[in-house]
Amino acid sequence: MVEYAVVGSGIGGSSMAAYLDAKGHETVLFEKEPYLGGCSSTFMHKGFFYNTGATTLAGYQEGHIVKTMFDAIGFTPELVYSDPGIIIIQNGKTTPRYRDLEKFLEVLEENYPHKKHREFWTLVYDIGTHFYEMQGHYYSSTSKWKKILSLTSYLPLLLKFQRYLRVNAYDFIHSFYGEVSEEYLQFLDSQILIVAQAGTKKINFFTAALSLGYTFNETHYVKGGMSKLFDSMTETMKHVKRKTAIVDIEQKEDHFLLHTKRDTIEAKNVILNSTVYQSGQLFKDKKIKNYYKKYESLNNYQSSFMLYMTIKSDKKFHHHYQLIQDQMYPHTLSHALFVSFSDQNDDTLAKEGHYSITASIHTDLRWWEDTTAYTSQKNELESILIKSVCDILDIKKEEIVHHMAATPKTFDHYINRSQLGGNAITMKNFLPRLPGNDTPIKGLYHVGDTVYAAQGWPGVMLGVDNLRKLLHV
Repeated sequence: MVEYAVVGSGIGGSSMAAYLDAKGHETVLFEKEPYLGGCSSTFMHKGFFYNTGATTLAGYQEGHIVKTMFDAIGFTPELVYSDPGIIIIQNGKTTPRYRDLEKFLEVLEENYPHKKHREFWTLVYDIGTHFYEMQGHYYSSTSKWKKILSLTSYLPLLLKFQRYLRVNAYDFIHSFYGEVSEEYLQFLDSQILIVAQAGTKKINFFTAALSLGYTFNETHYVKGGMSKLFDSMTETMKHVKRKTAIVDIEQKEDHFLLHTKRDTIEAKNVILNSTVYQSGQLFKDKKIKNYYKKYESLNNYQSSFMLYMTIKSDKKFHHHYQLIQDQMYPHTLSHALFVSFSDQNDDTLAKEGHYSITASIHTDLRWWEDTTAYTSQKNELESILIKSVCDILDIKKEEIVHHMAATPKTFDHYINRSQLGGNAITMKNFLPRLPGNDTPIKGLYHVGDTVYAAQGWPGVMLGVDNLRKLLHV
């Protein structure tokens, strides 16, 4: 019998498993696919390599939760520093999101002139800095008593920024700026959507500020592809079971039985990296299934449409771009396309003289359920996105060596989740209302982007850190 069984090798699952193993706890990590990382993995198709979904590593710096957890694991990733974190292109305007506030403001004021920029972005910078300085500020748990006790460390942040927790981001921005162009509002909204998974009309300003301040953290490119990071993080673990799907889980008196197609593993504790609203499907016990039913309403059906391309080019491209257009792309929820290029010197993802490209855009997974329209809809959006990437970034069609697309149905097939990007952090489900990392079921826990503290490397790592505190490990 192992002490911990971790199901799913995404950011939360791999990090938690590697940490537990490093601390001497017998741990087994299960992954359905041959590649570790889940939505953040790297895969090969017809001899071409692509990062699956997540393409950036933000927050690997001293004092930040991402580096803190990697250090706790005893792991140092192989990274390439990327500054600016993103280059935003909108209506012919190029705005690099430099980490340095002054450097960024200089370009911003040239592209979108406004007397209030310095005051606004200083506030954004201040909120983000203080938030990550307060690591462990909130002790997320299903226990209301534990939540109340943890608020003693949360109070300094609450008192400093409480007014921004209660005000809608859209209203605040309009009130703050006064007159502001629709173009600039789209510039803000498109960036916020990447992190918060919702626009300004649905979130508080505190969440919006954290989202806009994302690139003020150090941003890195992972050399060799995202899966290389997970491979390296877990390489000292004795028990990593790839190509091993969990068929179902049985709860016994003091342990769990995890059934695969080949065998059964006994574990004292189970940590799930699955979405909280799909996890009930894993269990035989009706009481556990019923427990998870209350979370089904959290599924906002938001997902991503992905474009993968390999090009042959002698041009030098930056690691990450956001391409914003006036009109919303068809079959999507966004005006903006996020495009990531492999590093010019990374011959693992793409051979010399080539680039591996991963482009993503938000969509509603329900729009891809109609089997009669599925293929034509997929082909239409793929063609539109290819044209956008090529036109805006000056790539010739003949430079494209390979391309393919993935819909929410594709992701459901390979990684058992059709919703991508975590839950939107709206006014209704701000941090204290997110599901905790523990459950009322003894020995059953969660990590990942659908529980505290939500999506992205910083959010998921805050959840991992929170769980290790709950487990006292």
